[in-house]
Amino acid sequence: MPTLPTTAGLSDSRVPLRATQSVVERLRKNRLVPVIVIDDVERAVPLARALEEGGLPCAEITFRTPGALAALEKISTECPNVLVGAGTVLTPRQAADAHSAGAKFVVAPGFGAAMVDYCVEHDVPVFPGIATPTELELALSRGLSVMKFFPAESLGGIAYLKAMSAPYGDVAFLPSGGIGLSNMAAYLASPRVVACGGSWMAPADWISAGQFDRVREEVRKSVEAARAVKQEG
Repeated sequence: MPTLPTTAGLSDSRVPLRATQSVVERLRKNRLVPVIVIDDVERAVPLARALEEGGLPCAEITFRTPGALAALEKISTECPNVLVGAGTVLTPRQAADAHSAGAKFVVAPGFGAAMVDYCVEHDVPVFPGIATPTELELALSRGLSVMKFFPAESLGGIAYLKAMSAPYGDVAFLPSGGIGLSNMAAYLASPRVVACGGSWMAPADWISAGQFDRVREEVRKSVEAARAVKQEG
């Protein structure tokens, strides 16, 4: 298990790591990130395969259930082509556990300085949640240039995101929260958006019921719609 940090706060001179750049490139290619709530470990691999077969080899396993860590590890081990990350990561210990289990990236709903500093210190790609310019600047101070924007729709959607981020140059976002098939195009059209996250492609009740054909078809439909969106500018 990696050693947890004893100090907080890192130099703002750090540059984005190659691992982060690689993850961002894959997310840009996918354009969508399925946000997964799963407890039954036995559902993990069939779910990952359904996502991959639908054209979206990516999953953010949220740390909201007792089985999330084991599910993440199982996907990482048995589905190596799937870019699997950990979501709702709140503490350095959770980040360490996720990384040890095979998570290729870490996502948080907000900006937890201790967790973010741990990830930067240990070269773990991290996308903390931001909702204001102040939080955006905190992320920039850690050398981060891609952040989660959450909860996107409640904050004012793509119009707020554009206005809030306009003064900050080359920063980009993973918006989630209230985004689905009906409104994702507005976000994906913006060059600021790397990919949209959401649970609509694989809702928890579909997963628990083993409805992986349904997941596969919803993913395929969403991927086709995302690819059809032309970016502005």
